Amino acid sequence: MQLRSVAKCLDVDDADLSRSKFNNANLSSTSYNQIEFSGAKFNDCNMTGWQINDVNLSGSTIENVDLSGVDISNCRLAGARIDGVAIEDLFDAFRRQSQS
Repeated sequence: MQLRSVAKCLDVDDADLSRSKFNNANLSSTSYNQIEFSGAKFNDCNMTGWQINDVNLSGSTIENVDLSGVDISNCRLAGARIDGVAIEDLFDAFRRQSQS
């Protein structure tokens, strides 16, 4: 099914939209609850102001992303890396530097 130039509010409940493609779409102010996004790809997207809560991003790759001003709290970061450096190592180095 193809939807083109739809300018109405779309309410989708209990639907299988796997393998769907969204190109040049305005999804601002949309809400996603209990959604299966495993294997999904987000490329060249403006996600300014997104709120991400209770989301499992384990095993994900985040590349070439502007994270300036991002607030990360109450998150499990075990095994997470930034530019190949384990976050635990970064925190340890920060704590050592702060105690000097």
